[in-house]
Amino acid sequence: MSNEIDPTVPPSGDGCQECTEQGGWWVHLRRCAACGHVGCCDSSPGQHATMHFRRTDHPIVQSFEPGEEWFYDFRTEAVGRGPELAPPTSHPESQSVPGPADRLPPNWTNRAGG
Repeated sequence: MSNEIDPTVPPSGDGCQECTEQGGWWVHLRRCAACGHVGCCDSSPGQHATMHFRRTDHPIVQSFEPGEEWFYDFRTEAVGRGPELAPPTSHPESQSVPGPADRLPPNWTNRAGG
């Protein structure tokens, strides 16, 4: 499991890497436990955390939401616990959920998936 979780790697940022680059928005964030990539959850339009898993074969993510510590394994669909990852362990508490607030479309509830 050493190549699946690297507790020394910091997160790639405080928002979904692809949504940030594309000017998109997300519902919740997930952090790759292997490389630190921050992607959006499957309820988000982009579903970038799952896309990252499919592209890289990095199977384990941790919630990147304040107060949440759970890990998820894409292969088994199991939720569990894992080691403490390098800080920060979540996006800033001041960041809106969903977010970012200035990019949310007026009908975002109709456009969120899953």
